[in-house]
Amino acid sequence: MSMSLNEKLCHAQHSQLLIIDIQDRLASAMPADVLDKVIKNNNVLINAAKELDIPIIHSEQYPKGLGHTVTGISDNLPDNGLSIEKTCFSCSETEGFHDLLAKNKRQQIIITGIESHICVLQSAIQLQRHGYAVYVVEDATCSRKKSHYKNALKRLRQCGVIVSNVESVLFEWLRDAKHESFKKLSSLIK
Repeated sequence: MSMSLNEKLCHAQHSQLLIIDIQDRLASAMPADVLDKVIKNNNVLINAAKELDIPIIHSEQYPKGLGHTVTGISDNLPDNGLSIEKTCFSCSETEGFHDLLAKNKRQQIIITGIESHICVLQSAIQLQRHGYAVYVVEDATCSRKKSHYKNALKRLRQCGVIVSNVESVLFEWLRDAKHESFKKLSSLIK
């Protein structure tokens, strides 16, 4: 099945999940209730991606200084998931990143992570420029300041990036209540 980049819905067979920089030191700077929601929602998407054989890539910004991916997420990542270390704010400018994406042969990039107005924003805009259909999951991203988060979502929409949410992505991946994984995955959001 070929896919038009003008498609506005996520398709499981065309998606890759990109989790950006949900690391110890960055996470500790986020409002606790917001961080809890982001971790929970990332795990919903990770579990769904694992069930539906959707590739997962996660990045870590300068892990020597900012720590590694928080345990609440790293413990749930699949063994075959791909990890990149970076110092560039945009994943797109990290050496070898586009090779990882190309290897998966999927044109939709579903993005979550920290911080919405820096690494998420720059990655999304540059990935779109490189020809990917980009979806940022608003309830699986955050920034230290709510105003920065809101500004990032506004800028992303202005640039034509699709801003979605966990439930929309999940049910777009499933498409039908008859899907063999419907009961298992729909229970993740209850």
